[in-house]
Amino acid sequence: MVMVSQGRLRASFARRLSEMYGQEVPAYRTLVEVSREVNDSVLQRAGAGAERLGSIDRVTAERHGAIRVGTPAELQQVARIFGALGMRPVGFYDLREAASSAVPVVSTAFRPVADDELARNPFRVFTSMLTPADPRFFDADLRERLERFLAARQLFPPELLELADRAERERELPQEQAERFLALAVHAFALAEEPIDRAWYERLERVSAVAADIGGVRSTHINHLTPRVLDIDELYRRMTERGITMIDTIQGPPRWSGPDVLLRQTSFRALAEPRALRQPDGGITTGSLRVRFGEVEARGIALTRAGRERYDDLQARADTEPTGHHGTDGGTDGGAGHGADGGDPAHSRAQAVRSIWEREFPATERDLAVGALGFFTYQPVPDRVRDGRPPATGLADLLDHGWVRAEPIVYEDFLPRSAAGIFQSNLSGQGVKDDSHTAAGYDADWLSGAIGREVLDPFALYETQQQRSLRGAAHALGLPEIT
Repeated sequence: MVMVSQGRLRASFARRLSEMYGQEVPAYRTLVEVSREVNDSVLQRAGAGAERLGSIDRVTAERHGAIRVGTPAELQQVARIFGALGMRPVGFYDLREAASSAVPVVSTAFRPVADDELARNPFRVFTSMLTPADPRFFDADLRERLERFLAARQLFPPELLELADRAERERELPQEQAERFLALAVHAFALAEEPIDRAWYERLERVSAVAADIGGVRSTHINHLTPRVLDIDELYRRMTERGITMIDTIQGPPRWSGPDVLLRQTSFRALAEPRALRQPDGGITTGSLRVRFGEVEARGIALTRAGRERYDDLQARADTEPTGHHGTDGGTDGGAGHGADGGDPAHSRAQAVRSIWEREFPATERDLAVGALGFFTYQPVPDRVRDGRPPATGLADLLDHGWVRAEPIVYEDFLPRSAAGIFQSNLSGQGVKDDSHTAAGYDADWLSGAIGREVLDPFALYETQQQRSLRGAAHALGLPEIT
């Protein structure tokens, strides 16, 4: 009997989901095509250096998706489906606080966590859950109606969940069952054709377009599917040249001369897609909704907690820089600055933000490593020329004298502020958020209990990977430890 492993299931699911989404959103195919062109250009220009943060095969195949659900029970079912693919919940993201507009969701990301599984296929799904209990967005009457609506729907068929449980339990499926699981799973995230109750959808949309997309329909769907690109500024320029309307900015760290860190993201604007709408009199009309967009990302080095504090501080300081007509997230001018002269306020702001980074963020991987600001794995150098000098125990000395080499650990997770920025830039309005009420309490522990699975700490995952390599390097060099 031919068996299909979780890794193969995950790769196949990501590929089929991409094919399905490309049929639904043709502009996504353009995004993938341009991403591939840019990656080829970078590879030709930079050679092996282009693969410093992952092989070109991995980068080309890499995707992350985004979905939205309404209740802990639905999120628990999502966890079962992604558990079948060897994906676990990592990180807690509160977009209610990260967004200036009304985005009433908390999120986690399902992804592989083992090094070999990430290398095989690092597919991730950023998964958001609506927060009806938060009185800043939903009054008692609307909350009751919303929770009743959500409780009455079924997102995933029992057969899909049963196959998912078997795949997670046995870490594989027979070929025939694997095909059935994949077909059901991809279909579950396709855009449904069932008419939408227009009055109900618009009632939620007045609170938040995100709330309407989650709680105003009887199904879920992929909101975006994100390829990875090696030069996101060049991609922005090429997409704009093709007539694709991009959002105003690239979210995340700025474009600068130092090492790429964390995550930079941008997208084309949400498209008006025809949808069947049910009128109050029961008649069906055709309208359009803007809920799905095409996101693209560039990934860099994972930062330690101290590194993230430095990053957050620089972002906060960037917020005090004067803004022009193109809003930014303290990152780059994105496409807005290309071809602009120094009189463009957005271009000037981006220059000021970059200058802050050039002055105050470590300019080399070596400084990130020695300053304990970035995560790396460390390998002893087997062919180091012997000079009679014994290895020291300090990391800086071992790096500077060629005893070990540092390999960056790729950031596999997300930034709440950047995710919120992408959400906001694709919304048609600000929605309603009444800060006179106290926020409902959601955190990683609550989420873990709600879905019955531990929401893993991404910092702990990176730290474990780094420490394992340091112990191995110390053993190979005959040292008690590396400090």
